[in-house]
Amino acid sequence: MRDVIIIGSGPAGYTAAIYAARAGLNPLLIASSVEAGGELMKTTEVENYPGFPEGLMGPDLMANFQAQAERFGTEILFDDVTEVDLKGDVKILKTGGGQTFEAKTVILSTGAAYRELGLAREKELSGHGVSWCATCDGFFFREKTIAVVGGGDSAMEEANFLTRFAAKVYLIHRRDSFKASKIMQERALSNPKIEVIWNSAITELQGEAKLTGVKLEDTVTGATSELELDGLFIAIGNDPRVWLVEDQVELTAEKFIKVEGRSSKTNLPGVFAAGDVIDPTYRQAVTAAGSGCVAALDAEHYLQNH
Repeated sequence: MRDVIIIGSGPAGYTAAIYAARAGLNPLLIASSVEAGGELMKTTEVENYPGFPEGLMGPDLMANFQAQAERFGTEILFDDVTEVDLKGDVKILKTGGGQTFEAKTVILSTGAAYRELGLAREKELSGHGVSWCATCDGFFFREKTIAVVGGGDSAMEEANFLTRFAAKVYLIHRRDSFKASKIMQERALSNPKIEVIWNSAITELQGEAKLTGVKLEDTVTGATSELELDGLFIAIGNDPRVWLVEDQVELTAEKFIKVEGRSSKTNLPGVFAAGDVIDPTYRQAVTAAGSGCVAALDAEHYLQNH
């Protein structure tokens, strides 16, 4: 019987492990067999994580997280949790490798995946002109021509933010109106650096070693055109990884795990959640790490009181 098992190995999961291990809880962290380290494993340069003034590569940052968690005694298993029963006092977890674990508490830090366009070479060009995070990568596009694809608040926010760096920002949307809030639309439409391309869908990413442009199709007429770009930011939403627990823990309307206020407490006693799986708004490594700390402290307090 484990005191705490952590599912997920991004900044939230590893930070929870660091705090739980230092509290003497001997945590088991079950990292994915394929996607260990989370979304930062797909990020090239990370310049906004505190404590690293020169910046570092995403995979290097996650290697530091892992080493620190292991230093304090975290056991790490590179496998996938395929089934859980979290409703009882004893939490039961099964892995793809055929192991079954029991725990008094579980911390869910399974993250969220940025929604993709589904185009050929999209993953290949990630970090080479294609990005899902303006605050992470906007700095690299000073005086460049870039585009944001999307029509919601996040797309408007990303486009406005990117005008701090880029010389020109296209906002590509497949319809003739945005679903974003009125104030966010007004900010984007009144920005002289932003030009909207309505009724257009991206059908092809162009460029070999890095993105050089996109091919567009008019969603009304079917006409095609090409647009030269230095960068493309995809802002069409993200999907929290909740399939494992969606029939057991309470979710928000946006399908993120619901927690009580600023805590990590879910509707199930002894089950806590942290990181991007609870956060549709900020989605930063530093905020995920902070919520991982909260989850570990909440789990520690729960164990003390039970």
